[in-house]
Amino acid sequence: MTSSPRTDSQDSPGIPPGLDPDGGLGKGTGPGTELAGRSPGQLMWIRFKRDRSGVISACVVGIFFAVALLAPLISKLYGKDPYTRYGQLRDDLLNDFGYPIAPNGGVSGEFWFGVEPILGRDVFTQLLYGMRTSLYLALAVTLISVLTAIILGVTAGYLGGRTDYFIGRIIDLLMAFPNQLFFVAFMPIVVALFVDPADETPTYVRCLALVLVLWFLGWMTLGRILRGATLSLREREFIEAAKVSGASPWRIIRKELLPNLVTPILVQGTYMLPQAVTSIAALSFLGVGLVEPTPDWGRMFAIGANHYENDFTYMFFPGIAMVIFIVAFNLLGDSVRDAFDPKTNR
Repeated sequence: MTSSPRTDSQDSPGIPPGLDPDGGLGKGTGPGTELAGRSPGQLMWIRFKRDRSGVISACVVGIFFAVALLAPLISKLYGKDPYTRYGQLRDDLLNDFGYPIAPNGGVSGEFWFGVEPILGRDVFTQLLYGMRTSLYLALAVTLISVLTAIILGVTAGYLGGRTDYFIGRIIDLLMAFPNQLFFVAFMPIVVALFVDPADETPTYVRCLALVLVLWFLGWMTLGRILRGATLSLREREFIEAAKVSGASPWRIIRKELLPNLVTPILVQGTYMLPQAVTSIAALSFLGVGLVEPTPDWGRMFAIGANHYENDFTYMFFPGIAMVIFIVAFNLLGDSVRDAFDPKTNR
């Protein structure tokens, strides 16, 4: 009597044929089937897709950026813009004190989020263009800060010696500055470098000044992280092997170091962007950032703070939008970190 041959599924009960016990690091187990491993990027993507909060957060963040990108199209379809003072053109929107006549800030089928007190502009389009302004500026600040941190942090960690000492002291000096006070104090100075104080400051100059000020004190944390990671990596065997093989420092940094620094770059970048959004909003709220008539999240908060006793609804929509965006981006950063390093506990 002959016994039937044992199968892989009999050796590992509960595991479907074609999958290995570790959750599918190979493809197929039958005769003639080649085993195919997955790259670290593929494993990261698989772990990220299993994180429900991370996927939902990524969708929310994507919606915010899509809305910001399509703000002109949405505004055109909606039939209104953020600059027209509808309340001053029509007598049925604002009362004698400048507040919406209709309840809940004038929310209606015509004005979805109501109208702005005093000026009577449309709140919905103000929010759309305010998100567009804040997110674009924050993205520019984040990209420039990350690039600066990579260049200086990796250079300091790889070269060491006097270069490391010099860059390290620059980082220590800049990190000693009180960020918020520096932002408020230096914004007018930076603007004055481009425009005479007696002239009206163009919007693009204010945007450029915001990016420069936030970048100047925004890259050091990531730079220090990358410096420490590079110091650890440069002593590893694969770096020594690359040096022995005659590879140039630029090739070693580009081919060996940077691929191993993707994790801290991505994770820290997902935390830097929402911080830039709140900093831009804070500067506009204090009156040293973007000013009228440029739509901006922070300026909407400033207007809402002046009229919250009589029209709380105006503050509600920009406040809820910013809270949702900041929370979603922070959760996304946590999910990206866990996907790259599954041993990390939240």
